[in-house]
Amino acid sequence: MSELITAELVDLDLSAETKEAAARSLAERMAASGRVTDLEGFLADIAAREAQMPTGLDGGIGIPHCRSEHVTEPTLAFGRSASGIDFGAPDGPADLIFLIAAPAGGDADHLSILSTLARHLMDETFTGALRSATAPERTAALIRGDEPGAAEADAEPEPAAAESGTEPEPSAQAPRPAATDQDAQRAAVPKPTASPEPTAVPKSTTPLGPTAEPAPSIATPAPSSATPAPFRIVAITSCPTGIAHTYMAAESLEKAGQAAGVEVFVETQGSAGFQRLDPQLIADADGVILAHDVEVREKERFAGKPTVDVGVKAGINRPAELIAEVREKAAHGETSAPARAAAPMDKGADAGDNFATRLRKWLMTGVSYMVPFVAAGGLLIALAFAIGGYTINKAPSVAEHFLWTESASWAALLFQIGSVAFGFLVPVLAGFIAYGMADRPGLVPGFVGGAIALTINAGFLGGLIAGLIAGAVVMAIQRVRIPPVLRGIMPVVVIPLISSAIVGFLMFLVIGKPIAALQKGLTDWLSGLTGANAIILGVILGLMMCFDLGGPLNKVAYAFAVGGLANPNEGSLKVMAAVMAAGMVPPLAMALATTVRGRLFTKAERENGKAAWVLGASFITEGAIPFAAADPLRVIPSAMAGGAVTGALSMAFGCTLRAPHGGIFVVPLIGQPFLYLLAIAAGVGVSTALVILLKGLRKPSPGHPAPAPSDDESAVTVVA
Repeated sequence: MSELITAELVDLDLSAETKEAAARSLAERMAASGRVTDLEGFLADIAAREAQMPTGLDGGIGIPHCRSEHVTEPTLAFGRSASGIDFGAPDGPADLIFLIAAPAGGDADHLSILSTLARHLMDETFTGALRSATAPERTAALIRGDEPGAAEADAEPEPAAAESGTEPEPSAQAPRPAATDQDAQRAAVPKPTASPEPTAVPKSTTPLGPTAEPAPSIATPAPSSATPAPFRIVAITSCPTGIAHTYMAAESLEKAGQAAGVEVFVETQGSAGFQRLDPQLIADADGVILAHDVEVREKERFAGKPTVDVGVKAGINRPAELIAEVREKAAHGETSAPARAAAPMDKGADAGDNFATRLRKWLMTGVSYMVPFVAAGGLLIALAFAIGGYTINKAPSVAEHFLWTESASWAALLFQIGSVAFGFLVPVLAGFIAYGMADRPGLVPGFVGGAIALTINAGFLGGLIAGLIAGAVVMAIQRVRIPPVLRGIMPVVVIPLISSAIVGFLMFLVIGKPIAALQKGLTDWLSGLTGANAIILGVILGLMMCFDLGGPLNKVAYAFAVGGLANPNEGSLKVMAAVMAAGMVPPLAMALATTVRGRLFTKAERENGKAAWVLGASFITEGAIPFAAADPLRVIPSAMAGGAVTGALSMAFGCTLRAPHGGIFVVPLIGQPFLYLLAIAAGVGVSTALVILLKGLRKPSPGHPAPAPSDDESAVTVVA
């Protein structure tokens, strides 16, 4: 394993003016050293991480970081800017920029070392030494902490400060102080403390030196009878990537606690996993601070404690205020409500997700669990029609009549198995929407509501509404304070009983019939689609299928089409055909574009293009995601244009489809198959032409020449 940082990865005169240019400049050093295999893919991962939350920190620090499959080993690059670069920090531009690159699935040891750097960035002596260093070799050694004398700091102390033995207080307006050789040495070797530091991540002996083996958990310190026990706080810190902000917030809270005479014990929920706080320590704690931007794991451990719940940056920037706030809550007896475990689709949610975002995730939970039933049941039904014709749905039950030598009996068998699988579609959708909202207690009322939706002919729309109602009812019940003696039977008896009764009442007697009427109106409208109305619907569905390439809009369009197959008619079969045709366009177009004009794409994209042929032919729209992630402003509009053309032509040609999946492998089951393939080919042609045109018009980045006419192995810079 190479060293995390070398002199080649240090730029003491970083001339970039924007954070994107700074990231590119430092990433190019990583690529030149062989630690990054695909520069553009790596930069796309950095940009995606930066879009989640700015990486600027108070004190003039920018710390862009990500985990990427394009990184071969944990790597750190450092740049120092004279003019400063805006990374979104509250106190202004950053002059110290660290680019941290971790491999996808990087090992915990190196992620722990990277977290140690994040902690040392809170030390002004360490950052001051970096600002005064003059040689890349010594700067890399200072960051690594190879030896006490490795750091270089050429600036001498201010005379006044040397004479008085004091240092001026740093401020946001005043120039940052330079560091002496002794300061640099102190930065490389942290000072020992009189008492063990309360933290979940053991300290290293040097900034990036080897770390000690972690203890199994953070134990409660033995109480002292000589002095009263100090105020004790347990804290959780976590950020989306779990590399930098997580550990910087922990360090900041611990230091503020020491200054305030408060014991602070931090559990860092980072990329390297987390060591749980000792349950006894939590039980004895006087307050809780949750500084996080992703859902806190096992949050229910802290129920009933005075709690301050903020973003991770608040833990870095204003730890003293958070400590004061939790002490004030404890003094007034304020406690948090009893916590429940996060629902499955909320566990990875950002703390700031609004209701619309969570609603989308709940709906996608139901759709994702429904799709396997759709694929299995729908394809079995389609095969039955292919073998036995469209009248096979009138065959008697194979349990009563089955002849082993007749193809019609086998077709009837496939149809009846597929029909049973398809019959679970609406209950599964409703059940797992409720599951996404309220975890396992939502399953029973969700399935009950979905089954009732089928009973009253409310269909797909009724199942969707039933799932939302079931989840909401269970969540409401879970908020009721229950005596401890009854808690054991709540998830097994009480919640299923009460929630199923409420959902059943609402579906049968209140909202079921209006939903059924709406479903019937929608079905009648689809069956009567002709002419311009059908073409417009095809355009809309094509745009939705290609906008987010397998995301929420894509799934909504697909679920709309699949819902029509439950009670098929001419209109719903046309919709299914248009949706599948449009969904095949983006990956096929990207595959064709990489074949026709490969020099416009990176080597990795050309390799992805080969796989995209198969993915597109199989109706897996996600095959175009790597291209959209690297260049969304060119790829997504091109894909949408082609999808709209295909959807419109499929509807205009009157193509129909009874199978919900399969791509070109179910073409024999498609009405008007040759016209259907023509519609797909037209859309692929439009998308391919547009993406080639848009990529050909872009301007190369400074210092990167335009691509040569030949198809070489050089990567073309992507500028979104």
